[in-house]
Amino acid sequence: MTFDLIKGQKCNLTKDEPLLTRIIVGMGWHNTRSEVEVDFSAFLLTPAQTVSKDDDLIFYGNPSAANQSVAVLLSDKRAYAGLTDNTQIAVELRQIPTDYERIAFALTIYEGEKRQQNFSLLDDAYLRIINAADGTELIRYRLGKAFSVETAIVAGEIYRYNNEWKFSAVGSGYAGGLAALCESYGIKVNNIVPSVLPSSPVIQSQQSPIPLPELRSRPKAPPLDLNTILLKKRGEMINLQKGTESLGEVLINLNWYQKKSSGWFGSKGIDLDLGCLFELKNGIKGSVQALGESFGSLNRPPYISLDGDDRTGSIVTGENLRINGHYLSEISRIVIFAFIYEGITNWSEADAVVTINQQSGPEIEVRLDEHNNNKGMCAIAMIRNHNDETFSVERLVDYFAGHQELDQYYNWNLRWEAGSK
Repeated sequence: MTFDLIKGQKCNLTKDEPLLTRIIVGMGWHNTRSEVEVDFSAFLLTPAQTVSKDDDLIFYGNPSAANQSVAVLLSDKRAYAGLTDNTQIAVELRQIPTDYERIAFALTIYEGEKRQQNFSLLDDAYLRIINAADGTELIRYRLGKAFSVETAIVAGEIYRYNNEWKFSAVGSGYAGGLAALCESYGIKVNNIVPSVLPSSPVIQSQQSPIPLPELRSRPKAPPLDLNTILLKKRGEMINLQKGTESLGEVLINLNWYQKKSSGWFGSKGIDLDLGCLFELKNGIKGSVQALGESFGSLNRPPYISLDGDDRTGSIVTGENLRINGHYLSEISRIVIFAFIYEGITNWSEADAVVTINQQSGPEIEVRLDEHNNNKGMCAIAMIRNHNDETFSVERLVDYFAGHQELDQYYNWNLRWEAGSK
């Protein structure tokens, strides 16, 4: 029996299958344009959510782990349940060293930014997990069409929990392709990889790092575009532009800028996270954020979803919250916030900018240019339903010690517990 998962759901792989030792992680998709080149990769991650060495990236340039516990299947792909995946990775669960807590599986578009290609050009993308012993499909996660500007997707993860293996449907999108993912997982990028699969497995020298695509450096905050509306003062408010149809998707982007760290595994900078509190018309309240893996949903309540988790400030497009304006009448209010999950509380160094993009109106920008380095959380903007016709956006830029203090200030009255990513 196959379990169909949605984004954010988890499933225990070995609880009901204690003899499960070898799995096949397959991914498939359909290109709407033949020139789009899609790659599949896996990252072996420690409890710190980083690799321990460059060889922990398994992809076509480094097709297997040293002990063969994770390996890309090149010429020996098989059909399971009547379907042959575009790409497959074999995982020997009992051979994965105890140093590793999880394995993240990703899809990336080769030279996506350069070629102006992204995952909107793919249809029917999915990840599935198969019991290699009998060919049974255990899990399938359909990624859907939630990605528009992204060139990399972390589709899912398998991870250890109480001596069992579980799967998490992540579905987080990023820009920057494989290079950006490598940077976020602690791999320093230096060189350019070829765009074609090698005809035979590549043997990597012990002395040389794996060649990877070059990551674009992020510039300082750009000057304001003339078509952008800047909310400068606390309490300043503007309505999103109303059209003849619904608002469509409202995209909220958080971008921040970091000093480059030196070396292969240099010191980590600020991990600045985007999230929100929401209140629906039916009284349901909650939050959408990477902390606690509450990524939300675009087509089901709360009609808000979070794409990606930029842990370094080096991914070019930062983090995005999406609001489905088709469900405007279901949403009462939203507080957009950012908080420093990791690193020194230094908002002035982060130079963060939040932009709100609407379907038919000008871009709205809020710059975090008022700083309080004694508090790690910032309420950026309040979004309110305006007569079921549009949203109003109000600049806040108020700082708080944490989620509970922000919650109480804006009268959300949620119960908060410590969480992690």
